[in-house]
Amino acid sequence: MSADQPMTADLFDVDKRLMLKPVVEFNGYLRSAFGEGPCNCYRCIESGGEQLDYSHLHTFTFDGSLSHRRFASTSASEVLLRLKKAWLSYTQEDLQTLGVLNLDKLKTFIEPHLHERLVTLLGASGLAHEEDGQWHLLALAD
Repeated sequence: MSADQPMTADLFDVDKRLMLKPVVEFNGYLRSAFGEGPCNCYRCIESGGEQLDYSHLHTFTFDGSLSHRRFASTSASEVLLRLKKAWLSYTQEDLQTLGVLNLDKLKTFIEPHLHERLVTLLGASGLAHEEDGQWHLLALAD
């Protein structure tokens, strides 16, 4: 094989940063951030599941199934804490916690089937909001 020919093994190389503990843990966190079925908090029960007046939704549909946000582990501060660890580990940069979030860069270390959950969690937790097609992180006390 000449030096001009690429090695086949290069096709199978995986970005080793995806195996870093904070990155793996954040992907696991996204998998567990939602429970099966609709939300059954007192507000959702009293409203019959109607969420029109909610500032942050409780029930979502992923892959055709209803899911609810696990409130105890998905506060904005908890999501931010876990996100900052994964971001730093993967990018070797601190996450800017106020302003535009580079969602494309964030998705590079999130498993593709979890992208929808990620975006949903950013909004549902109150950590970020979408404006003009961009996601903006909201200031939280660190």
